[in-house]
Amino acid sequence: MMNKDLLKKAAAEKAVEYINDGMVVGLGTGSTVYYALVKIAELLRTNSINNIVCIPSSTSTEKLAKEFKIPLTDFNEYQSIDLTIDGADEVDENLNLIKGGGGALLREKILVQASKKFIVVVDENKLSKKLGTNFFLPVEVFPFAEKLEVEYLKKLGAKVKKRINNSQYFYTDQNNIILDCEFEVIEDSIEMEKLLNARAGIAGHGLFNNMADLAVVAGLDLDDSIKLDLLNKNKLEIKAEVK
Repeated sequence: MMNKDLLKKAAAEKAVEYINDGMVVGLGTGSTVYYALVKIAELLRTNSINNIVCIPSSTSTEKLAKEFKIPLTDFNEYQSIDLTIDGADEVDENLNLIKGGGGALLREKILVQASKKFIVVVDENKLSKKLGTNFFLPVEVFPFAEKLEVEYLKKLGAKVKKRINNSQYFYTDQNNIILDCEFEVIEDSIEMEKLLNARAGIAGHGLFNNMADLAVVAGLDLDDSIKLDLLNKNKLEIKAEVK
């Protein structure tokens, strides 16, 4: 297993430790969440956790959860989530996030907004002082408004690319398109969020400001052990090593 995969696995398994019996758990989307699903399935098989139900953020996560025999539910049954676990594409020093590299940003945000606690799991390469430094900002747009929003996003200073996957335009689970917006840096992510929220043609965007309660950050020490830094909104750090 590559070091990057080891980091994802260690961070995801640490986040799963926060799941308790009887919880409603939100499941994000992406390669890091895959390792969380594997661990949750293992804990269920061994009766280490019991009576949990999960709400997936995408059809891909739903499919995996069913394969792993993880019990699923939806918002028709529960309107509150105890804990959501998900990855991120970039995390700034105030725990603001860019998400959406996997294309499930809108449903992921719906889950987080319904959650009592949101834990984000990343490797150390996802950290930056300001968002937009190392990753583009995904913006989900109604196809009807595509050209309008492309021009609007350009006026905000972005280089805009319509997302393509396997030589075809990418469509979300809501049948919307994603415009990937490259900024040199987003100086004020709070103000940017306000501008994007004000546009009727924008269905959602990857800025998750003031939403994460805890970040599990995995990195490699010189001896190749895995270091986990648990960063919360109070900037506390708890270091743990996984050999």
